[in-house]
Amino acid sequence: MTFLTSDRELSRNSYYAATAPRLQRHAPLSGAIRCDVAIVGGGLAGLSAALELRERGFDVAVLEARELGSGASGRNGGQAIHGLACGQDVIEAQLGLEDSRRVWDMTIEALDMLRARISRHVIDCDWRDGFLGVATSERKGRALAEWADEIESKYRYPLTRIAPAEIASWVSSGRYHSGIHDPRSGHLHPLKYVRGLARAAAAAGVRLHEDTRVTAFRQDDRGVTLSTSAGEVRAAQALLAGNVYLQDVAPALESRIMPVGTYIVCSEPVAPALADALIPTRSAVCDTDFVLDYYRTTNDHRMLFGGRVSYSTKTPANLQESMRRRMVDALPQLASAKIEFAWGGFVDITMNRAPDFGRIGNNVYYLQGFSGHGLALTGLAGRVVAEAMAGDSGRFDLFARLKHHAFPGGRLLRTPALVLGMAWYRLKDLL
Repeated sequence: MTFLTSDRELSRNSYYAATAPRLQRHAPLSGAIRCDVAIVGGGLAGLSAALELRERGFDVAVLEARELGSGASGRNGGQAIHGLACGQDVIEAQLGLEDSRRVWDMTIEALDMLRARISRHVIDCDWRDGFLGVATSERKGRALAEWADEIESKYRYPLTRIAPAEIASWVSSGRYHSGIHDPRSGHLHPLKYVRGLARAAAAAGVRLHEDTRVTAFRQDDRGVTLSTSAGEVRAAQALLAGNVYLQDVAPALESRIMPVGTYIVCSEPVAPALADALIPTRSAVCDTDFVLDYYRTTNDHRMLFGGRVSYSTKTPANLQESMRRRMVDALPQLASAKIEFAWGGFVDITMNRAPDFGRIGNNVYYLQGFSGHGLALTGLAGRVVAEAMAGDSGRFDLFARLKHHAFPGGRLLRTPALVLGMAWYRLKDLL
């Protein structure tokens, strides 16, 4: 499967890559090694699991096909937000209210974990508190307020309501009707964060191997053997945390997620007073449209703006200019600001946007399907899979109970089918 290879070139013009120097490199695997746990994928989920497992005394090796953090973990929008990509109603329908509350509480634990890891490992990653969810119409404003009421009453999580008369003082845009604010969520520089986790993992004794693509694995009663182009790993247990980049290693998982292209631009620095005026709290901002816009100011007073998606795995034409227009539509004050960076790549989504955690056999675990909402949740996922590998699978199995369906149409037809479906949701956003 080669449809994901084009994102490497697109990701090179990233603000994150330009502002997070790579201070460590890790040799590819050569020859045969043994360990307690082998992890496929050196992004946030894999590195988080590695740290948690080392704290429990496991000998861990991480195998990354490219550079650590080169996938969605190191180039996403940088927003760490409460909840899941799906609504809690999706979780309630499958697990019931009590267990849905447990899942919600774990997403809040994920935010606290993120802050704790930044502090514990002294990771300089530009963290800022605050998230603004904003509605683009009166109808969507009512829906957002109703959702906030439900989250407070059923999940005991307080949110600040922002009325139409007040929204302009939170975000200086004429586009939004109303919103909510969550001071516990926030945003950061994701590549600095993932590289900080990698340094912490290396310091803890995790064996990290870059440029090491896993081509196959086999299981037996004694453990798992993972094959690479230049070596082999024999482990008691394994974790597959490569998401859409597993590329045929686990075909049974592939049909349960879809690669979706996401794109971001970053402006030149603007006057600090203008950056403060655009979002006075310097919170992250995201609207509630199905095809949504999300943005935030950086510590060096740039606007980092995401909003386009591609469900066809093809990069949109005139990406930089079309993204600049979306940014200016939301924030006309930036009409004269030049775009200095434009990049993108793929994230994995599931049919219902709920995360997909589970096992293949008894000794191979997997984490996937974060659906664009994984910056904080990947940390929690690493913790619960480490708990399961250490013998306490209660929290992991709670997620594993979530049922997932394959995307219709198989490999050849599922992408065209999804493109047609997303066209309908884009139309609904306009209504």
